[in-house]
Amino acid sequence: MKSTEAVSDLSTILPVLQAIVGPERLSIAQADRAQHARDQSAHAEHLPDIIIWPKTTAEVSAILSCANEARLPVTAWGAGTSIEGNPIPVFGGLVLDFQQMNQILAVHETDFQVTVQPGMLYKDMNKALAQFGLFFAPDPGANASIGGMVANNAAGIRTVKYGATRDNVLALEVVLASGEALRTGARSVKQSAGYDLTHLFVGSEGTLGIVTEATLKLAPLPEHFSAVIAAFPTVEIAAEVVFAIIGSGLGPAALELLDPQAIAILNTEADFDLAVAPTLFMEFNGPSEASLAEELALVESICRENECQRFQSGVGREARNQLWRARHRFFETSLRCYPGQDYRLTDVAVPISRFPTLVAAANEIMTRLGCQGNIIGHAGDGNLHTAIFFPPNDAQARAHADQVNDYLVEQALALGGTCTGEHGVGLGKQKYMLAEHGPVALKLMRQLKATLDPNGILNPGKVIALNV
Repeated sequence: MKSTEAVSDLSTILPVLQAIVGPERLSIAQADRAQHARDQSAHAEHLPDIIIWPKTTAEVSAILSCANEARLPVTAWGAGTSIEGNPIPVFGGLVLDFQQMNQILAVHETDFQVTVQPGMLYKDMNKALAQFGLFFAPDPGANASIGGMVANNAAGIRTVKYGATRDNVLALEVVLASGEALRTGARSVKQSAGYDLTHLFVGSEGTLGIVTEATLKLAPLPEHFSAVIAAFPTVEIAAEVVFAIIGSGLGPAALELLDPQAIAILNTEADFDLAVAPTLFMEFNGPSEASLAEELALVESICRENECQRFQSGVGREARNQLWRARHRFFETSLRCYPGQDYRLTDVAVPISRFPTLVAAANEIMTRLGCQGNIIGHAGDGNLHTAIFFPPNDAQARAHADQVNDYLVEQALALGGTCTGEHGVGLGKQKYMLAEHGPVALKLMRQLKATLDPNGILNPGKVIALNV
């Protein structure tokens, strides 16, 4: 290890931490610290002072006990794929990187469950589960860690059918700031004993405790499925079709909305020649080809009745996989299309009946302000994103991007929705917490934080602003 000025005041705690994990799994090197200074968001980076790679819950407990006594900030790190600044160590301190706690501990095949460590990567886990004919359905797109997905209540394209991460977590092992470890929940699907501590920690972004093990619900891999692509004259009409499909009782496994700008970006991917128009990407699966065909026929009927300009169903497995791979890579593709530009991402969600209103509001304000970017959404569950790009030195364009973000949150809350559908609060959404939850709920959140983390060492500066 190289000593640095940034960590010179930590000289007394470093030997203690080294004794817990050994010198090979602790680093204060500039390169390691820089790799843990930011996620994929546009938020400013902050260097941590120490990186530790634990391997066991016992090590995490010992580390947190030590950090708590020293009042050293601790931030958990999974894969760094979040886009709201959730794992950025804004007060420096210690980053717990769970890369080496990445094992599947047990597959309960006949119960459709799996128990894993937090550093297990989502896509890698599903590859391993495929041999059992099972998969973990929440799909954030990126190869996120399971610990990060749990901490952030990650969702994605399949939420409309299978729910978000919260809906698929049965039990957790969590280490508190004090170093005490506890287990929450059970492998029983029905649970009604006491307070629901499991779901208290899901979505808490590592501010109340650090997850070291998770038992998850799985789903069987669908045998019969088909992707559908449908293009429409306006984003407003496409959004109305989303409501019509959900309202008809159909059960899409995925239902995504992309505006023309987003489609144009997708077309920069090899082998794509989609109509540059507001488009719905859908996927349906069923127990038989006959039942799937009936469902697809009804979907086509709804689309045709709503001015559908182009409809394609029965997309084959390889084309379907390519379509969803491109959708998952959309953000990275967008960055390539706007080289050197800064960006703002929005993430709001509303009841499905209000989704068309939200889409219309997003389209109107982005057009009125002349914003460069796109509108996409996990439309089947009312979750809307916009991405706005602008030159780093264009103050007016930056202000317009911030205006769009504020306006869409205001609209979502007025429509009975939320300021964040899946990205979490992190750094960017703290200013909306009071408006969404009210003073009494926010006071209770602060009391929970103070009870579970009285010294405020766990991911400080996230979820609830310290100065509010």
